[in-house]
Amino acid sequence: MSGETPATVAKDPAAPETRGFVSSQIHRVLGDIRGGELGSWPIIIGLIIISAFFYYKSSNFLSGSNLNNLISQMAGVVVIAFGTVFVLLLGEIDLSAGFLSGVGGVVVGELTLAGSSHAYSGLVAIPIALAAGALYGGIQGVFVAYIGVPSFVVTLAGMLAAEGLILVLLSQGVIGIQDKWVDDTANYFFGHSTGWIVALIVSALYAIFVLSGRVRRRRDGAETGNLWYSLVKVAAISVAMFALVAWSNLDPDRGLPLAFIIMLVLYVFWNFIATRTTFGRHVYAVGGNDEAARRAGINVPRIKLVVFMISGMMAALGGVIYAARLNSVDINAGGGTILFDAIAGAVIGGTSLYGGRGRVKSAVLGVLLVYLIYNGLATIGYSTAVDFVVTGILLLGAVTLDTVSRRRQQKVGR
Repeated sequence: MSGETPATVAKDPAAPETRGFVSSQIHRVLGDIRGGELGSWPIIIGLIIISAFFYYKSSNFLSGSNLNNLISQMAGVVVIAFGTVFVLLLGEIDLSAGFLSGVGGVVVGELTLAGSSHAYSGLVAIPIALAAGALYGGIQGVFVAYIGVPSFVVTLAGMLAAEGLILVLLSQGVIGIQDKWVDDTANYFFGHSTGWIVALIVSALYAIFVLSGRVRRRRDGAETGNLWYSLVKVAAISVAMFALVAWSNLDPDRGLPLAFIIMLVLYVFWNFIATRTTFGRHVYAVGGNDEAARRAGINVPRIKLVVFMISGMMAALGGVIYAARLNSVDINAGGGTILFDAIAGAVIGGTSLYGGRGRVKSAVLGVLLVYLIYNGLATIGYSTAVDFVVTGILLLGAVTLDTVSRRRQQKVGR
């Protein structure tokens, strides 16, 4: 009997470490919640509940074709919201993003107009539109950062000017988008087999990124963290990616949209900028307390200027994708709920209006929730009026939650 004891003890040496990992993660999450840091949990729970409700109302809601449509519909606004997140992290606002996205779409439409004397490829027109957006954002940033005009006023004026610019540039009223490179940003879908290859590549790249990070930290003598946490992250991303492709492939005619890859690449890039670079740390510092940041030697005006340029550039790119999805651009480009969806999405996703708190993923999660509601209500036959009411309630709830959370953090000294 006693001879079996060592075998029993050595049966699973990793089990205590696994239990310790799970326990530590649970305690960490509960500690964050008690301290007022809710993270992404409210939005994730909301996504699950809303999806379940709409699936109960209509089984077509979770079909592959509807998923592909949802990704294409939200892509342009998600890209705009990436820039919006950076502005909000400063505690500022950019009201021009909507119509500036329209300017981006108009610039690409004009430059690629078939039969004109200046017909360029989308490979040339898209960078020009991005440069125009960055320039427009930079001009606004000068007024905010160096002159001290409130961003609300500057970008409100910028919004009106952008709307007027669209009317001037689009004298013919409407332009059809015919360039393949532009159209593909929103309307290209991978084949079913290619989708699996994309999932494999994304999973492999993420695994390499995570494991190489551990190797680099160990080589530098830094803390590597729990191995199980790294393995769970890699497994979760891989499962999610392959599940997404499988779900997308339920559409008999189309596979994974290229728009998803565009969002993914931009997310990885801007998340890296926000969390792994000196510029990103300075953005959070300025948003948390710009006077303290200035005393710490941070060039606050330059940070603000660059952030508004980022917002303008992302607005222009989002407008290009939005115009591509509609296959045209007209004098109403950038209007409607585009600005509201971008700002509401970032805030609902967890970015604080008070500055200094939020993540790039807020743009994806928040806009996903907003467009999930739009899509679901349309699927079960509700009017657009209900979209506005429900989204408005969600926005108010998110800001209220952010306010209460911020007070809780101040109370516990975070």
